Amino acid sequence: MSQASAPSPATPPAPAATLARRIAVAAILIAVGNIASRVLGLARESVIAGTFSRGTAVDVFTAASTIPTTLYDLLINGAISAALVPVFSEYAEGDEREFWHIASIIINLALVVVALVTALLIWQAPLAVTVLAGGFKDDIRAQATQMVRLLLPAVVFMALSGLVTAILYARQRFLLPAFTTSAYNAGIIAGALLLTPVLGPFSLVAGVLIGAVMQVALQLPGLRGMEYRPVIDLRHPGVRRILRLYAPVAMGIGFSIMGIVLDRNLASRLPSSALSTMRYATTLIQFPLGLVAAAVSFAVLPTLSRQASAGDESAFQRTLAMGIKVVLLLIVPATAGLAALAQPVVAVLFQHGSFAAQDTQAVARALLLYLPGLPAAAIDQMLLFAFYAHKRTLAPNLVQGAAVGIYALTALSLLALNLGVSALVLGNSAQWVGHMLVLLVLSRGIVNLRGARVGEALLKSLLASAAMVGAILLLLRVLPGGVLVQLALAGGAGAAVYFGASALLRVEALDFFIGALTRRLRRSRT
Repeated sequence: MSQASAPSPATPPAPAATLARRIAVAAILIAVGNIASRVLGLARESVIAGTFSRGTAVDVFTAASTIPTTLYDLLINGAISAALVPVFSEYAEGDEREFWHIASIIINLALVVVALVTALLIWQAPLAVTVLAGGFKDDIRAQATQMVRLLLPAVVFMALSGLVTAILYARQRFLLPAFTTSAYNAGIIAGALLLTPVLGPFSLVAGVLIGAVMQVALQLPGLRGMEYRPVIDLRHPGVRRILRLYAPVAMGIGFSIMGIVLDRNLASRLPSSALSTMRYATTLIQFPLGLVAAAVSFAVLPTLSRQASAGDESAFQRTLAMGIKVVLLLIVPATAGLAALAQPVVAVLFQHGSFAAQDTQAVARALLLYLPGLPAAAIDQMLLFAFYAHKRTLAPNLVQGAAVGIYALTALSLLALNLGVSALVLGNSAQWVGHMLVLLVLSRGIVNLRGARVGEALLKSLLASAAMVGAILLLLRVLPGGVLVQLALAGGAGAAVYFGASALLRVEALDFFIGALTRRLRRSRT
């Protein structure tokens, strides 16, 4: 086929009411899928903890699974929102045949690249493991190498799943992609529960393969009517645009990979269980962070994107400020609550089977050291939204390089003081805080929060959180029963105190978020 031209609309645009309804339904589906994936992610880690506790088996799996996950993030995942969905969406509004032409090109090109890099890494798995986890003993490195070679074929299925997700998003089909991560987590849970008696820790490898295949199988019904073509055309303007959009993101992911490699390598040189301790604590950090990002996207991101595209800067700044206030409304109490309930939370989620009380204490300590970076990471999401809404992708990804430098300086300095795994955890917290501060400085041209009363919102959230923590600590002292009952009652009462105090303090973001949620749900019903 001759070189294609840019897409031209073949159908008139949808009415505003229809677009609003689509946005509302999409937001709800994505939010529900995000919550389901986070809950199953916690269940996955709970199963792994109960089966293998902390120690060598989980350390080896964590190190080995980093390689396929990093490869997928670099080649596919980073391109989905930054390049694939925007370009695919334009072609989806035009000629149907041209859409499937560009989609086929990208699928073929991506799978060829992924297959070649996967084959290379299978061949050079010993070198990859040495770079990533050179501190492991020889027998542990050999086991990690075997795991890497068995895990890498999953990348092909993960890549295909990511590409299908981008196609379905572009075609306004959100249901199936919203639950791909849930399918992946369910596969790992099934592998651990069903295959551990036969395969031992390699049951987790089987679970990853099962989950990767399930991601693809889940989305295949959404491709009905696809006109696949076995073609690769690097001169296609859509392909060139995707590559241009993806280049800065790939650079940022490259910096992230450097940080991950350094983190894993340093952890492999510490006593056994360092990696698994960090893994479980990080899971607890990612849970509220993912839910807050989903909540903020649900409340403000569609509006933010439209205002940036329309050039309405005053409205953009107001919406951005409100988004940051919503983040503070949700992430400050989440941070305070996790700090007050660290040990009960870890005990309820992980302390069963092989996971003992001393494991709970170690993970709870790591969790407390991660928490200072949680609010910074959440605010960082809003600053990234501001950059991406203005189609500025270079600066945020350059900042990632500076953040990795902050991590290296902090972690290596603290390791010199013999702080062990705590040095790496604090290094990660410093990295998140540093990334947020540098991005905030660089965003002055597009972010103006003067007069937005963000400081007032932070102060009110802190006051309400202080009341919440006081109520939680008091209830933990007087409540009878097991740790699950204490966690449920103290946590529930603490949340009620927080939102009650926020209402009394007239926290603006609370009214905004409840209003946004109510409007979206009302639109979806009508």
